[in-house]
Amino acid sequence: MSAYIIFIREKTLDKSELEQYWAKIGATFAGHPITVLTANSKPVVLMGPEVEAAVIAEFPGIADAEKWYRSDAYQAAAVHSYNGAVYTGIIVEGIPSKSNN
Repeated sequence: MSAYIIFIREKTLDKSELEQYWAKIGATFAGHPITVLTANSKPVVLMGPEVEAAVIAEFPGIADAEKWYRSDAYQAAAVHSYNGAVYTGIIVEGIPSKSNN
């Protein structure tokens, strides 16, 4: 069942660190079954505090999403995101499509 990583950027701390992260993130996808559905888009906040941006990426399953997130390549790039902004990151599992029932 599909899984989705959702990153929500709450507050930028250092734009140059974020730029380094953005420059490195694409290379971390190699060898991983990832489909980026939206990247750094400005969300329309319906509930809760305003946020700066959101990213949603799709994977075949939770294990695939965790494998990418915990990979050495991603963690090396992620250092720049940790230094560059306050993020919330979650993995959620999708629901079965009606065609699979």
